[in-house]
Amino acid sequence: MMGRQPSRYAVHLLLDGGHRHVVHFPNLESFQTWYGETLNQPDAQAFVNVPINELEGEYFVVRPRAVLALHVEPLFTGLE
Repeated sequence: MMGRQPSRYAVHLLLDGGHRHVVHFPNLESFQTWYGETLNQPDAQAFVNVPINELEGEYFVVRPRAVLALHVEPLFTGLE
């Protein structure tokens, strides 16, 4: 028997100063690509774009060094 597959992933960003931001990705591979190409950069001072899923073409901009922690949560239901 095969286990359930998540419909998407919620990535919770804990930012410097206690701020939090949630980003949704359709699958784990798209999150890993975004993380590798944006957050995991040697220049932690440069700004990077964090996609805002509800607003097509708009971004939340943050410095990678301001991201203190990530929590990746698989979601098994539709967007609420």
